[in-house]
Amino acid sequence: MTEPLESEEKASVTLPGKVEKIIPPFRPTEPEKAQIAVEGAEELYREIRIDNVLKDDAGEDVSLKPGAKVDVTIEATPEAVKPQTGDSD
Repeated sequence: MTEPLESEEKASVTLPGKVEKIIPPFRPTEPEKAQIAVEGAEELYREIRIDNVLKDDAGEDVSLKPGAKVDVTIEATPEAVKPQTGDSD
């Protein structure tokens, strides 16, 4: 996997979120899931579920706890975005 060039800046937005619940795996070989409510998202689409496996600064596996406050960041390369048009009023 190639890393992006440092000169290639990505467009991004970061939204606050909160871990609503931890969902046990259906099979012992699968990881548990963390359900995260994303503030600022439309009501119908505000929850996402991810594998509850993260890495800390030391490279150790860690997991989220229920109620944890998190940041959800969306990034896109310059080729994936376009200027907004129209009035924002």
